[in-house]
This record gives sequence, C-alpha cells and structure tokens, in this order.
Amino acid sequence: MDYNFLAIAVAALVPLVMGFIWYHPKTFGKAWMQESGLTTNDLKGGNMALIFGLTFIFSFLLAFALQFLTNHQTGALGMVGGDASNALPSYKAFMADYGMAFRTFKHGALHGFIAGILLLFPVMAINAMFERKRWKYIFINSSYWLICVTIMGGIVCGWI
Repeated sequence: MDYNFLAIAVAALVPLVMGFIWYHPKTFGKAWMQESGLTTNDLKGGNMALIFGLTFIFSFLLAFALQFLTNHQTGALGMVGGDASNALPSYKAFMADYGMAFRTFKHGALHGFIAGILLLFPVMAINAMFERKRWKYIFINSSYWLICVTIMGGIVCGWI
C-alpha cells in the first residue's frame, strides 16, 4: 500500500477519535448541545453509520488536501508538471538534496495549525455568525477542528 494513502487514511480517523473525546458530555458535549440548540433526544436520531462513514470520507478529502499544505515537495513536483519521470536532471538533484527536508510531524502540525487558523476558523466563524450562533459555539467547534487539522497535518507530513 502506498505510504501517502495510508497516512491520509490514518489522518482521516483523527476527527472521529477527536470528536468522541471533544463532544463527550464530560468535555464540551453539554456546552456544545446547549449552544447548538440540541437535546440528547435530538442526537439519538440519525443514521450513525452514514454519519460516521461520510465523516471519514470528508476527513479523507481534508487530509488529502493537507498534504499539499504540509509537504513542500509537492510544490516541486507541481513545477515539473506532476510527472517526475519527465523532469530534467536538476529536479532529481534537487529532490536528492531536499526530498525529505521538513518532513516531520512537528512541521506538518505547524502547517496544519496555520491552515486551521487561516482557513477553517474564518469559514466556520462566518457561517456561525450568519446562523446567529454565539462565540462560545464558534470556539467550541473551531477549536475542535484546529486540533484535528494540527494532528492531521503532522500525520500526513511526518509519515515517511
């Protein structure tokens, strides 16, 4: 199995695991339900297999996109049209020197965090403001995603 695919699949599990912890009643679950206007009975309905399945698929897409924000080598590959076999020898020399540079969990986590602050937080805040949600709701949900994409970025960048 390709290491990138495996890393992306493992990273896609992060929102499921983190969601269980983050939205548990003993952590932020009660506050989130109150801010969302949901009750325990409301949450009992729904097709959980479908919800978890789609969550994994959407998380997989997010992890796939994160690899391009965390792995600088994908930019170099893009510069040669995406096919390393057609690249000039200078590309191969560059990759021999820098192909594994900045490929650590820590570096990926940093870029995941930056993506969370600069991309996810504004989108979530804008939607929540138009939905007339309070800042507590925004911070509960955006903090969850900030932690998720930080860990996911670390996984897709550091998995070698």
